[in-house]
Amino acid sequence: MDNRPIGVFDSGLGGLTAVKELELALPKESIVYFGDTGRVPYGTRSRETVRTYAKQDMDFLIGQNVKAVLAACGTVSSTAADIGASLPVPYFDVVVPTAKAAAAATKNGKIGIIGTSATIHSDSYRQALLAIHSELEVYPQACPLFVPLVENAFISPQEEITRLVAERYLAPIREKGVDTLILGCTHYPIISATIGSVMGKSVTLIDSGREAALALASALQEQGLLCDGNVPRKASYFVTDDPEGFTSVAGLFLGHSIEGRTERINIEKI
Repeated sequence: MDNRPIGVFDSGLGGLTAVKELELALPKESIVYFGDTGRVPYGTRSRETVRTYAKQDMDFLIGQNVKAVLAACGTVSSTAADIGASLPVPYFDVVVPTAKAAAAATKNGKIGIIGTSATIHSDSYRQALLAIHSELEVYPQACPLFVPLVENAFISPQEEITRLVAERYLAPIREKGVDTLILGCTHYPIISATIGSVMGKSVTLIDSGREAALALASALQEQGLLCDGNVPRKASYFVTDDPEGFTSVAGLFLGHSIEGRTERINIEKI
């Protein structure tokens, strides 16, 4: 057994979708969440910059004495897996578990992928899918405006601007006849109602944060790293920008308040 917390990080709010799933799957586990809100989004940055940020983020979590690290960020997962693999604790990202779930879900072998520009250009999801089944038809689409829309709380299904952007991005994938769509950024499930409405009821949405959280939960159980349940559960949140703005929106995503539990840090000085 291991009572240390699980570390989760993302460029901003999106990784909270994975935290929510972890809370459901592992309700006794403590969590340390880091959101790099001062440098969001990662998806439009160069590969070198993303890797630099990712290493800083991981080092911060290691400094919090976590027992495992989850990169709840499609961009980092697609460009910095080798950095994660070098950590002294188990490392998890979103790509492989999400690809496995999508390959299992598709009926017609046509899978769409939406993600940040960096994630799509990395080709990581397509490669992971073809490694599972080489005959799959894979259709990637970068959706760079989705992250800033989520970070600025344009998340209601009634938000016209979000729906218009979704229509523009998703039309080419929908026309290919996909029956499964990977939400390759953990921000995207927050607007899944809009995405699902645009794609249609026949398309299965695969939540990368959920699949990563389930994979982590399973691995911790297999490796005997779950907490023993004899210590109070704690959740701590760290950001690199205004904690107040993060706290107010985070409560909506998680379904409960995190008031008083968010601290601002200077990641450059860690």
